[in-house]
Amino acid sequence: MTTAPAGQEVPAARRATALPARGMPWPDARRLAGEVAGPLAPRQLPLLAACWRVLADDIVALTDLPAADTSAMDGWAVAGRAPWQVVADLPAGRLFGRPLAAGECVRIATGAVVPGGTDAVVPVELSVQDASGVRPTGPTGLLPRDHVRRTGEEARRGDMLVRAGTLVTPPVVGLAAAAGHDTLLVAPPAVIDVLVLGDELVAHGVPVPGRTRDALGPQLPAWLAAYGAPARTVRSLPDRLPDLVTALAGTDADVVVTTGGTSVGPRDHVPAAIVRVGGQVLVDGVDVKPGHPMLLAALPDGRWLVGLPGNPFAACAALVTLVGALLERLHAAVPVPTVTARLASAEPGRPGDGHRLLPIRRSEDGDAVVLPSCGSAMLRGLAQATGLAVVPPNGASAGDEVEYLPLPWHLAMAAHGRPRRGPPRRTGTAAPPEQG
Repeated sequence: MTTAPAGQEVPAARRATALPARGMPWPDARRLAGEVAGPLAPRQLPLLAACWRVLADDIVALTDLPAADTSAMDGWAVAGRAPWQVVADLPAGRLFGRPLAAGECVRIATGAVVPGGTDAVVPVELSVQDASGVRPTGPTGLLPRDHVRRTGEEARRGDMLVRAGTLVTPPVVGLAAAAGHDTLLVAPPAVIDVLVLGDELVAHGVPVPGRTRDALGPQLPAWLAAYGAPARTVRSLPDRLPDLVTALAGTDADVVVTTGGTSVGPRDHVPAAIVRVGGQVLVDGVDVKPGHPMLLAALPDGRWLVGLPGNPFAACAALVTLVGALLERLHAAVPVPTVTARLASAEPGRPGDGHRLLPIRRSEDGDAVVLPSCGSAMLRGLAQATGLAVVPPNGASAGDEVEYLPLPWHLAMAAHGRPRRGPPRRTGTAAPPEQG
């Protein structure tokens, strides 16, 4: 993994030494995941690959925009007074070899370079051609250079078009292409390897007693893609410490995501494997339900490991808590502002467990309805949810505003302009995320 240039250091990972043995408050764990890393070193990526990444350098025009005087309409490039005699057809991409003389015109396509001597372009729908030549049918008083896009009208060579730190959207890609760029310097996507741990897991078919269908391996690549970093590999490993150590020692991924093996049982080998490969555990359990046995570790060479619990909903809670925040930082993205939701029902607290993360969906009036099937091993509620409500340890009453964590695909829907029912309440200044 290449590290960011000077000024983008990763100091916290190396200073974190006195963390709780088991369990960190949920807000602190999420904050640490979003602060501990530095952005990945910028890379030149092709335009399409650079889309949805953050610019690491200004986009500067490599040419005038447009590069020459061009026609803004399909019609006639004319010189002098009507009627005009047609001397050539001029499609886009072809140049006329001489200036027009008075009384001449060429049939011209939108985007074609106008010949020298052109006084104006007459749109085809405002003209007529007969035996005498071409004449305007509309107002006869043409203005100089009517319907001609002038050289440098949009930008001059060397102009700054888009500033560093801007998200590369499709129009930014188009502008960069028009200005002569084939690549852009951006914060690249993190390279991620996923290790699915568990002797009991099966990858296909209906599980039998004693065997469990893997519900995380199939969904993790889509989660990571929604966070802007598609998984490079997804591998299944048995619950054996030597196999896990070998896998960790053999990957050069920016981030390793593991599933299972993070608790304190005899087959939970992730913490020991981190130590074996020279890493340091920074978050060893979080005071939250579900998802308590999640962990975050710094690996050698500035790389990272996020350990997800083996239970499916608990693992997804860890994705939202640690993985999303870590990737946001690695990708140099602007943090998503804090958003709140109004609970439709009272939700009791569990002071001994810390915070609770509950799958919710908004009702038509904007209230957040907690969905059933929200145990740590269940996915039915989360599959219907737009996000997670964060219930504090002391609980919340019906009508209370609580922090709301939109699922990443609902953030994407908001960014792409999808309609939403009932706007969320927010405490930040950026546009609210999609609520479904």
